[in-house]
Amino acid sequence: MSLKPARLARLGLLVAAVAAIVAVGSAVALAASSSPTPSLYAAPSSSPTAAASPSSGALVVRVGQLQDPDNLNPFIGIQGLDYQIWHLNYDFLVGFDAKTLAPRPELATSWSHSADGKTWTFQTRQGVKWQDGVPFTAADVAFTFNYIVKNNLANLAVYTDGITGAKATGPNTVQIYTKAPKANMLRMVVPILPEHIWSKISGKAASSTFQNNPPIIGTGPFQVVKWVSHSYVELKANPDYWGGAPKIKYLYILTYTNSDTMAQDLKLGAIDAAVDIPPAEFSALKSTPGITTNQGDEWQFTELAFNCYASPNSKGNPVLRDQVFRQAINYAIDRNRIVSTAFNGYAQPGSSLIVPYSPYHWQPPANDMFTYDPAKANQMLDAAGYKRGADGYRTTKQGKPLSLRLMVTTDSPQNDTAAKLVVGWLKAIGVKVVLSVVDSGVLTSAQYQFTGNTYTPNWDMFMWYWTQDVDPAFMISIYTPAQSTGYGWNDCLWTDPSYTRLSNAAATELDQAKRIADVQAAQKIFYYAAPYAILTYPYQLEAWNSAKWTGWVKAPAGTGSAIYNYNNIDTYKDLTPNVATKSSSGARGVTIAIIAAVVVVVVALVVFFLRRRSTQALEA
Repeated sequence: MSLKPARLARLGLLVAAVAAIVAVGSAVALAASSSPTPSLYAAPSSSPTAAASPSSGALVVRVGQLQDPDNLNPFIGIQGLDYQIWHLNYDFLVGFDAKTLAPRPELATSWSHSADGKTWTFQTRQGVKWQDGVPFTAADVAFTFNYIVKNNLANLAVYTDGITGAKATGPNTVQIYTKAPKANMLRMVVPILPEHIWSKISGKAASSTFQNNPPIIGTGPFQVVKWVSHSYVELKANPDYWGGAPKIKYLYILTYTNSDTMAQDLKLGAIDAAVDIPPAEFSALKSTPGITTNQGDEWQFTELAFNCYASPNSKGNPVLRDQVFRQAINYAIDRNRIVSTAFNGYAQPGSSLIVPYSPYHWQPPANDMFTYDPAKANQMLDAAGYKRGADGYRTTKQGKPLSLRLMVTTDSPQNDTAAKLVVGWLKAIGVKVVLSVVDSGVLTSAQYQFTGNTYTPNWDMFMWYWTQDVDPAFMISIYTPAQSTGYGWNDCLWTDPSYTRLSNAAATELDQAKRIADVQAAQKIFYYAAPYAILTYPYQLEAWNSAKWTGWVKAPAGTGSAIYNYNNIDTYKDLTPNVATKSSSGARGVTIAIIAAVVVVVVALVVFFLRRRSTQALEA
């Protein structure tokens, strides 16, 4: 006897209910599994599931980021994420106290300097081994600094500037010699390298072709064991770390191309933490159970940079070498609108080179600031001879059409929004802009373009950001001739003799009050020269699964970032699972229990339905 339509409908509802229960079970299983499903990751072809699977019961932490490492070679990579990975794999000579960001012992246990400040003596740790088992000695420290100085390896030479050499005077003692007092000696972000590996690599290869492929040998709390570009970096805990083995076994740093997907994966439990969360998603995550959000003071600014390279070999538009033109663009930009629209309020309006959380910050006087004043911008351009054509756009002083290229990178949705606003504001003052959203590699290729042996930077403007050190030496030294050769850090290619003198003075000044005065005077020169329009000081929007993990460390305490901060290795070293999620095997146990419960419910429902159907058949 066939079932009546009403009973078919009930059967359909039952099937749907069963399917929903199974789906819930599957979702829980996915969230609790030791390796997430590949489709959850914004990767072209692979994900952590394609890596060597962690052993049963391994504690795994997955962190989502929008950046992809630029290069794992510390003499080539340039992004903040690169430095974070290096600090997890390698140790510095002197590290950073996570609470205060003050210098603390790392591979050096103590230090002192001579009366003239030109000779520093460091005592190094005993019993430390490289991750391949070779003993670490002070000779490795001497080798690292001599290697950088001898080969003038630009990426790290900016930190070793002023160092003339180093010598191991014993197995656990090293001396570093400088031509003048060195103000940032205890703030150098320099990975200490194993001599037995890097001594076989030429300086030329180190700065150009050497890839430093995993597994990477360091002395740090983790070791990079695999990198799949545009997908993930896999780090394994160092069980012999001198500071104590990390409590987790694996750390995956995952590259997302979609920030909304990353935030959703954090909600689902597919990842354990995320950084650079979109403001709208960040606000929503605040009310998500088990998720802790952090609006950290980030040592970062966003900027609109201008190609100021004063050379016939430059491919940039020559109008950007005109200081008045750059100042006019600064007046055309509404920084408060960028903060409210692009960053949803999660930033401060920008002004000068050093972030406002630093004692070295200089704030322009209120009556001299580049406030939003399009009328003033128009007046300045008119007076400077940039006339408007019939189409409303300005021409060069020579009467030629004026059009500027603007590049913005894909790793910042906020900058993408800000760039679109800037295009509109510049159009309003008659400056035509063509916007391109590009991968960071495309931008750096344009910045460091060579035609044969000739440096030919091929860009007009870009919008990006700088993550700066606690010490101002690096940031201030960027805009000097030494960093403007096409291989250096000077991305806007602007220099000024007075600025350079102040930068050099600050580098050798051990008296902090005098050094602050030098750094602030340099910022003042930079501000009025306007090689950048410094737009914002963004907050670090990050979040983590506090229901599953404990031990997240903000650096500095209370206000800083716990996830994206290359001064801070404490978070990943100290993370501990909460009692309810002690291990991924425990999570699998919870998953099995849930699935078993689902099966019991399904079976009970089916039995009930069949019995009910049999009774109704007899009644019919």
